[in-house]
Amino acid sequence: MSNLAEITRSNARGMITLRGDLTSAKMKSAVKAACGQGMPTSAQVLGDGDGGVAWMSPDELLVMVPYDDVADVIADLNSALKGEHALVADVSDARAVFSINGADAHEVLARVCPVDLHVDSFAIGQFRRTRLAQVAAAFWRHEAGFDVVCFRSVGDYVDGVLRNAAQASKVGALD
Repeated sequence: MSNLAEITRSNARGMITLRGDLTSAKMKSAVKAACGQGMPTSAQVLGDGDGGVAWMSPDELLVMVPYDDVADVIADLNSALKGEHALVADVSDARAVFSINGADAHEVLARVCPVDLHVDSFAIGQFRRTRLAQVAAAFWRHEAGFDVVCFRSVGDYVDGVLRNAAQASKVGALD
């Protein structure tokens, strides 16, 4: 039996939780300066793990930048948002990130997440917070497959769950 997809645990990625009024002009400008992307809409990710932003909730974003740039980006965000009600927090070291790549990457996630992953229902650029087996996770679809983010404390568990799901035979229900 071959693997349905390639599972890789990513090196450290810079991740910043940004909370505040997502409709404010200052917030939109600060996000653009931080990661080079506009403001995502509900359930959307723009860019990628090295320069992206994901919508987490009506007042929360996940800003992704290169790991070594996090301190500078946080300082820039705090400066740009001075006078606004906002929270900027480095969550890079609190998260684990996995990539699931390959033509059948959706099969792997479909086994462990209660989400319709058919490409007509969950397209490139869509973002979802949900359960992955027994833990909280978030993921988005990109050209090669999916990126998955979870708490670092459950990273080994998620690694095992994803690798186990990737070893199963293809079901083909999402084709």
